[in-house]
Amino acid sequence: MSECLFVAGLLHFFVLIASALVPQVLDWRRDLAQLHPLTRKMIWVHGIYIVFVIVGFGVVATWHADALAGGTPLARTVCAAIALFWGSRLLLQYGVLGASSLLEKWWLRLGYHGLTVTFGYFTFVFGWAAL
Repeated sequence: MSECLFVAGLLHFFVLIASALVPQVLDWRRDLAQLHPLTRKMIWVHGIYIVFVIVGFGVVATWHADALAGGTPLARTVCAAIALFWGSRLLLQYGVLGASSLLEKWWLRLGYHGLTVTFGYFTFVFGWAAL
């Protein structure tokens, strides 16, 4: 379990690479320019906060994989929270964030499906550790 959590921690940093590409791929500069400045800033701030959360998950899972696998109430609670975060993100990907119209290039499809598998891995590993 400890090794699986460590790998999950490392994968969080790869998710950040994909996240860094989103504003360019989706042309946020053009689309967000149409919004009220406060709304535009709020979207960027929310995005930055999500980056901080993902970094935090990655740091906790890589630096403290053994503790997370230890089964203490705190470890199980942290793992459950991370599993719920990624599980809900996985559900949103299918239920709300339909991106199929944007997956015109092979590398976008590969990245999208790679992220889907990664989100599933996070949900499974952290959920398993929580139980």
